[in-house]
Amino acid sequence: MRLRLDLGYDGTDFHGWAVQPSLRTVQGTLEAALAQLLRVEAVPVTCAGRTDTGVHARGQVVHLDLEPEVLATSAGRSTGPPTAALLRRLNGILPADVRVHAVTEAPSGFDARFAAVWRRYAYRVADGPDLVDPLQRHSVLAWRQRLDLGAMNEASAALVGERDFAAYCKKRDGATTVRRLLELSWTRDERGVAVGHVRADAFCHHMVRALVGAMLTVGEGRRPPGWPAEVLGRGVRDPAVTVVHPHGLTLEEVGYPPDDELARRVEETRRVRVVPGG
Repeated sequence: MRLRLDLGYDGTDFHGWAVQPSLRTVQGTLEAALAQLLRVEAVPVTCAGRTDTGVHARGQVVHLDLEPEVLATSAGRSTGPPTAALLRRLNGILPADVRVHAVTEAPSGFDARFAAVWRRYAYRVADGPDLVDPLQRHSVLAWRQRLDLGAMNEASAALVGERDFAAYCKKRDGATTVRRLLELSWTRDERGVAVGHVRADAFCHHMVRALVGAMLTVGEGRRPPGWPAEVLGRGVRDPAVTVVHPHGLTLEEVGYPPDDELARRVEETRRVRVVPGG
């Protein structure tokens, strides 16, 4: 059977999501807790989107496969669904900076990574001394000057759509940099903190942080609103685009299609994409 786990974590003390030898990672921590609880040697999990060192998540989604009797045995004498027992006991083992919100049996065709239709991130910036809260220093970037969100929204709008984001990605061999950016916009929350809302069908390595870095350059007036689109059009990394610090970034939510469309979505996602008309 396949289980879906919804979870959140504070990425401050993790070396990102993916397992790395001798380093503390979210995946490694979760898999170790599952192996201990289920009394098996290994429980591989697949996530919706790998996060970098220091990046947080409120809405990460993973899946794992196991035999039904293993799940039933792990519940012991607990009453109620074995998934509820797994949720309760798993959170009792995990450290305080990782919390599983829900454990459910996944529908047929579900794949946490390939079935996702979009991932939504938020990047938070305190751009004034009155907005810098020391209690949020691990999740909000303190910026040196006030940002012009109007200019940043103008610049952001020009990047929305399906495009080759090679200029904003760390290239990986054999991987496409074509992505469909569904939203890139800026607002202020109730405290006045600037929040960048970034949603796409998928992201390549460093893409969100590079996009935010370009927008901050526009927001403080060092580049005109048309500059990020010019960089995108050149298709190569520009040294003037800063990849901002990871701690201001949070994976907020992952979207999936209706159950009867999951298998088709997985098939579509596995195809290598190119820019339309390219």
